[in-house]
Amino acid sequence: MTIPTKKLNNGFEMPVFGLGTSGMGNNVPLISLFKDSSKDVNAIKTAIDLGITHIDTAEIYANGEAEKLVGKAIKDSERERLFVVSKAYLWHLTYSKIKKAVLGSLKRLGTNYLDLYLMHRYPGDDKLQECVKAMDELIEEGLIKHFGVSNFNLQHTKDTMLLSKHPLRANQVHYNLIFREPETTGLLEYCQRNNIMLIAWRPVEKGELANPKTEILSALGVKYQKSPAQIAINWLISQPNVVTLSKTSNITHLKDNLGAVGWQMGQADIEFLRKNFPSKQKISNRLPLE
Repeated sequence: MTIPTKKLNNGFEMPVFGLGTSGMGNNVPLISLFKDSSKDVNAIKTAIDLGITHIDTAEIYANGEAEKLVGKAIKDSERERLFVVSKAYLWHLTYSKIKKAVLGSLKRLGTNYLDLYLMHRYPGDDKLQECVKAMDELIEEGLIKHFGVSNFNLQHTKDTMLLSKHPLRANQVHYNLIFREPETTGLLEYCQRNNIMLIAWRPVEKGELANPKTEILSALGVKYQKSPAQIAINWLISQPNVVTLSKTSNITHLKDNLGAVGWQMGQADIEFLRKNFPSKQKISNRLPLE
């Protein structure tokens, strides 16, 4: 299948659904003895065969091992078809260290550029300007096509916008039917008004939103002939400026998730879920916005 893309008014475009790799390639010594990394590589390859082109990773995932797995999985793919994203973590968020970090990521991934490179966390008021300068230069050097941020709150997103020469393209945050921090803080609305893509991670909240016992999702599932997980994912990608990614090595789950793309939920149903979904939380339980 072909994964649809979403294009902003400024021309930035990316797939509405991607594959996350957090948790892949765990290299903790006692665990790695029993972990078959080929399963993760095969999962990434299968995702690509199924039509997924957006592959999301980070240098911190398994201390770089996840990037290596992605590199193995994509080495025989046509690079121009893929949308590869990685992230620099806190200890590399200075001007000089970001430049070294991206080279490390590119080497592990086996590619000479990234489609999107993110600051994984907020570096602090004293370092933001130099980090943005480094990102601008990486674009000009051709090592990255676009830059973005991850887990930035509204004010820090605004500050980054003001400092950057090149457009801030995306903010990757914890957002789904349960955890609504981007909504309650005004971040979602700001991104929608300022040509920033909001990339939602954990769209089905580690399987919690795939539960058929969730009546409100089951009812809409009957209406659209979709599973609860597909309803939860489509609720995200049917909103302006929102795309999502999900990590899974389970091919059955991956195929089910793909049933969320290629159709759009009605606006009335989007707002119904926004207002009436039970047990909504205003702040992320995993990583509150900084």
